[in-house]
Amino acid sequence: MELRQLEYFVAVAEEANFTRAAERVHISQSGVSAQVRTLESELGAELFDRSGRVARLTPAGEAALPFAREALDAASAIREVVDDVNGLIRGRLTAGMITGCEIRPWFEALAAFHEAHPGIDIELQEGNSDQLIGSVLTGLSDIALVGLAGEPPPGLASEIIIAEGLAAIVATDHPLARRQPDQEHKAGDGTHGAPGASLTELTAYPLVCLPVGTGIRSVLDQACAAAGLLPDIALEASAPGAVADLGSRGLGVAVLSRSMAAGFPDLVAVPITGIEIPALLALVWRPKKGPTVNALLTHCRRAFHLT
Repeated sequence: MELRQLEYFVAVAEEANFTRAAERVHISQSGVSAQVRTLESELGAELFDRSGRVARLTPAGEAALPFAREALDAASAIREVVDDVNGLIRGRLTAGMITGCEIRPWFEALAAFHEAHPGIDIELQEGNSDQLIGSVLTGLSDIALVGLAGEPPPGLASEIIIAEGLAAIVATDHPLARRQPDQEHKAGDGTHGAPGASLTELTAYPLVCLPVGTGIRSVLDQACAAAGLLPDIALEASAPGAVADLGSRGLGVAVLSRSMAAGFPDLVAVPITGIEIPALLALVWRPKKGPTVNALLTHCRRAFHLT
């Protein structure tokens, strides 16, 4: 039994397709199939049901998968520990980030990490937060910057960077923007002097939001469900700037986090009141992290002023 056979087995299991698995590990499909067949022969059991278009794990494959992942993790950890003992950090770091990420401290941390450890190849993966969390859980990513609703995901270590409320972002001539400002929300805190709006007031208008699977959208959906409200989601966009831009053009009220709202000074950000679930921005990684993840976390904590 060879590590590459376990790697190909895990790739097929996660992709549910031999062709996609071959693309992922950068060899031919026939090569992947041959190695998996050899592994099955050594184990004396078929690991996949190949009768349909999707490569489905057999009961034997289901039983073997977690141990294959552990073996690959152990092999990777051995390399990292030996490198660490020798004062070397080399290899690859796969880091996930939310689609349309515009968070400068994250980029600063990556740049500082690259400068300190030029021998590490950095691979960036983009996706919504649910996808990124799944990628870290399965070992496809080492660490990810994600948005969460209220609580960090179980099974992962995490570092919360910010916990905040949501804001509705509108043009200056919108009815929500013309309300009398109060003294609690002054310009400079990401709310530009506008009073708060309740969920009931917010959902009287069509909304422009981030997609399902993002932390901010999860906070909004959960809050509306708890209040018995059904929001009219007029448009979705993956990048916060696109959400705000669409809202500014009258296509709906844009909904983002309050810190994101501070990035659009030409618009009016109205705090959404009555939401008890905070929107979190956090780093997540598997608890058994190696020196590479540790090194990046050091730069992240410095860039985000967490230490």
